[in-house]
Amino acid sequence: MMQAWAWQHFSSDEGLQLRQRPMPQAGPGEVLLRVHANSLNRRDLMAVRGLLPRPPAASIVPLCDGAGEIAALGPGVTTFAPGERVLAIFNPRWQTGPLRPEYGGATRGSDVDGLLCEYAVLPAQGVLRYPAYLSAAEAATLPCAAVTAWLALFAKSQLQAGETVLVLGSGAVALFTLQLARAAGARVIMSSSSAQRAERLRALGAEKVFDHRRNDWPAQLQQHCGGADVIVETGGGGSYPQSLQAAAFNARIALVGLISGVHDAGGTLASILFRNLTVRAVQVGSRQDTEAMLRFIESVQLRPIIDSRHSFQAPLAAYQRLESGEAFGKVVIESCGS
Repeated sequence: MMQAWAWQHFSSDEGLQLRQRPMPQAGPGEVLLRVHANSLNRRDLMAVRGLLPRPPAASIVPLCDGAGEIAALGPGVTTFAPGERVLAIFNPRWQTGPLRPEYGGATRGSDVDGLLCEYAVLPAQGVLRYPAYLSAAEAATLPCAAVTAWLALFAKSQLQAGETVLVLGSGAVALFTLQLARAAGARVIMSSSSAQRAERLRALGAEKVFDHRRNDWPAQLQQHCGGADVIVETGGGGSYPQSLQAAAFNARIALVGLISGVHDAGGTLASILFRNLTVRAVQVGSRQDTEAMLRFIESVQLRPIIDSRHSFQAPLAAYQRLESGEAFGKVVIESCGS
């Protein structure tokens, strides 16, 4: 038997309960993962608050991000060995190329059981070795947020050294975007309404941090640098119009999140047309994208920023920390054996 947390109902936090489940067995083409660490993403909160397009079923094990070691191999698996340290990629159906509709329905923690458990069976093509210098907790922060940032900057926007990147906010994707862009030789400008966060962002390499509560911050940015070449937009409808105003001619905009809502504002089409902007949506990335991200962060020895670490025996504290909006970096859950 093994322990797993599962949402028995979503009406209150008490719905997350620890359960005994049979020890899973790896079948053909699968591996048995001993989970050492998880990290939370905003989508994990959205799942339990009923904000995803497909609400999760009751009794589902939450969390899509996790890392650990291979405990056993199923028949036919020759690419891994027991004891190897791996992370679980976001979507095992999405191996390479662009996202397709048929890749849906396999997201852990909402469509299928997630990784807030001691052991999990995953397809062998759904795990990757992570750099040896990283801990399991650090590796667990990467599959969703870091891959999203990587895709936004490089696969979608073809970021070049010396270009200016604008990053909206200071959430997990924003922080990875800052780290990756700086490591690639780009200038990074960010936005925040908190003086304390702004100071921390500058310490991490942000050239300038604008207060996005001011209506004139896009004009200030234009005056400072002539506009951003690449914009990673995490806010949604509430900040999108200002992002367009902050764009340089021929800028590329990656739409990552909808923190401030899905509503649109007038004038956006004209801004896109007259500045010759390119706008692309970003929804995490493929196995191939994850491999590229891992190679890059290993080459620069990038370390994820962890806000807080929580016990497997008390995961609600991690949910509450993320929902508070005060986290700076990833919120992590660690097992006793990690």
